[in-house]
Amino acid sequence: MAYDTDLADRVRELIAGERGVDEKPMFGGLAFLVDGNMSVCVSGHGGLMVRVPPEETERLLDLDHVEPMIMAGRQTRGWVRVSVDGLANTRQLQTWVRRGVEQAGTLPAK
Repeated sequence: MAYDTDLADRVRELIAGERGVDEKPMFGGLAFLVDGNMSVCVSGHGGLMVRVPPEETERLLDLDHVEPMIMAGRQTRGWVRVSVDGLANTRQLQTWVRRGVEQAGTLPAK
């Protein structure tokens, strides 16, 4: 399944002013990297994958439209999936993009 190019454009607009940002096709979607670390990814399965502080993962899963990110059959701490319904307006999308960019910014550059 191809990723949502309209959602990718919306993310691109929000992330344009950030330093060290790059885009890279990954996991059937389009990843936005900050200094080489993935921050958010427009998923080929719909919605957005977002890097979050690992210690906040469980709390964030209680929010509407948020579900665990499953890789190789296991939940990945430090990542969540946000469905398209949770990204309907700019404020919602900006909240998640900012969260992903901030978390990626705490990691050493690659």
